[in-house]
Amino acid sequence: MDSLSDTLKKLKITAVDRTEDSLEGCLDCLLQALAQNNTETSEKIQASGILQLFASLLTPQSSCKAKVANIIAEVAKNEFMRIPCVDAGLISPLVQLLNSKDQEVLLQTGRALGNICYDSHEGRSAVDQAGGAQIVIDHLRSLCSLTDPANEKLLTVFCGMLMNYSNENDSLQAQLINMGVIPTLVKLLGIHCQNAALTEMCLVAFGNLAELESSKEQFASTNIAEELVKLFKKQIEHDKREMIFEVLAPLAENDAIKLQLVEAGLVECLLEIVQQKVDSDKEDDITELKTGSDLMVLLLLGDESMQKLFEGGKGSVFQRVLSWIPSNNHQLQLAGALAIANFARNDGNCIHMVDNGIVEKLMDLLDRHVEDGNVTVQHAALSALRNLAIPVINKAKMLSAGVTEAVLKFLKSEMPPVQFKLLGTLRMLIDAQAEAAEQLGKNVKLVERLVEWCEAKDHAGVMGESNRLLSALIRHSKSKDVIKTIVQSGGIKHLVTMATSEHVIMQNEALVALALIAALELGTAEKDLESAKLVQILHRLLADERSAPEIKYNSMVLICALMGSESLHKEVQDLAFLDVVSKLAVMRTKSVPSRPLSQSRDLLWKAENCPIHGIIPSLISPLSSIQRLLPLHSLPYHLCMHVMF
Repeated sequence: MDSLSDTLKKLKITAVDRTEDSLEGCLDCLLQALAQNNTETSEKIQASGILQLFASLLTPQSSCKAKVANIIAEVAKNEFMRIPCVDAGLISPLVQLLNSKDQEVLLQTGRALGNICYDSHEGRSAVDQAGGAQIVIDHLRSLCSLTDPANEKLLTVFCGMLMNYSNENDSLQAQLINMGVIPTLVKLLGIHCQNAALTEMCLVAFGNLAELESSKEQFASTNIAEELVKLFKKQIEHDKREMIFEVLAPLAENDAIKLQLVEAGLVECLLEIVQQKVDSDKEDDITELKTGSDLMVLLLLGDESMQKLFEGGKGSVFQRVLSWIPSNNHQLQLAGALAIANFARNDGNCIHMVDNGIVEKLMDLLDRHVEDGNVTVQHAALSALRNLAIPVINKAKMLSAGVTEAVLKFLKSEMPPVQFKLLGTLRMLIDAQAEAAEQLGKNVKLVERLVEWCEAKDHAGVMGESNRLLSALIRHSKSKDVIKTIVQSGGIKHLVTMATSEHVIMQNEALVALALIAALELGTAEKDLESAKLVQILHRLLADERSAPEIKYNSMVLICALMGSESLHKEVQDLAFLDVVSKLAVMRTKSVPSRPLSQSRDLLWKAENCPIHGIIPSLISPLSSIQRLLPLHSLPYHLCMHVMF
């Protein structure tokens, strides 16, 4: 260290005098000292104030610029030296050296800038302001096709520099994307796939950039899928495959890239991995099995990629996935059930699968997980059954196969994701199935559980689905017994609350169910409707300009159905509903469709002859008036992914 101190003192003098031989010797001594003890030597360099002199030694004319850049690269390996390098004004002269034609100068300059940028906001900002990124990208483009070892080393350093420059910084990553770095990196990967270091650096850079949504379109315009699959097939080491997986996962979130990966043969690679690793108990193999099967499910989230792999239900990939469901491996069971759920995203696929025995396989899987089962598998299997139950033609087949009974076994589950899918499956099964809806609606345990879940405010999805299933039981059964069961279980207040939902479809479902209650069992539900302040809520819905036309119309139908109750009739009179309905009758705004408007006029005329004025209206019968309610529909198919528990 004494000799180091002497060297630093000598360097100060020679840097000013520019005695070339002495200067080179001093720089060589510094490099040797850094090689022996980088941290301590860097501390000495910082304390000596020599950093400020380095800027003058980085000029294009300087004969020792490469060694100075090398020293800066070495000291910048230490976190405490990065800001001092910026403060010493080294960034601008280093960026200027990127214009050099000397390969060694470019190499050491790239290292220096890359190390200064590592995890350093100040370093990145300084390089950004000096325009360093664009120069490096231009070098990558011009040098891309050269495959000699020295050039590949330089390309590796430049890729590393860009990675350190933009890592975990969305704005700088977006800048690189706008500069067109992605096609250049993809081209690099294709040309230099035999160079392990450069390939690895490209993969890390892809992993950084792929997280940004704006990168996906640019990636999709390249042959990245083909290059990654080609590279993946060559890898036998777990770590290398894992690195490729980390790039594939974010890229596969894009539907266009999903299809490209499928066409490039990635699925066959994944199936091979599953086959190789399924019986292994090694940690690396278990991880790879999970990653591979998860990625398989991700590829099925794209409509085109999913349909290509389904191949009319005869595709080899689809058949292989089916074999995962009866497996004893929980990861494969999970991936298999999620895959089926994602194949079941259009009526044709669903009908084919139900006709070919998929439902029975899923029920067998659920039976294996009833008692202390795997929650993620339960959720996945229920997701698949829910989607399969959507086509009308499948409902009766699934009901006769015993799906309802299989699903109800999970009624005691305390896991919200399982509860949510259970509710959705039952709701899809009873759609337009009066007998099944009545049978379920008279199941006191089920209805009581639904009422309990209607109060699950910490889980909005479960609460919403519970309300919707309560409504569906009434709407599809039109059964007095079902209504009585729901009234006795305390469900009325939840249906009334549902009528105030922010979702129009839920409001509408609640109003239809409440109208049926009023038409079929008004006496039984009267007190509950009154205590839930239904009339006040209906008044609010009609008076609110934001209410959808269907909601206003169905609210008026419900009001008329409530007139048979003396107490509710009085509430209607007290709130002056005629004033609100009169305003609706004279509305002429374009936002209101002609049908609800004309119906509101009709209802106003009938209201003038209804109990508000002491005479029961000739509004047909309560039940037939309910049949005039306006329906709303939503797209029911769900994409099915992993849920965190």
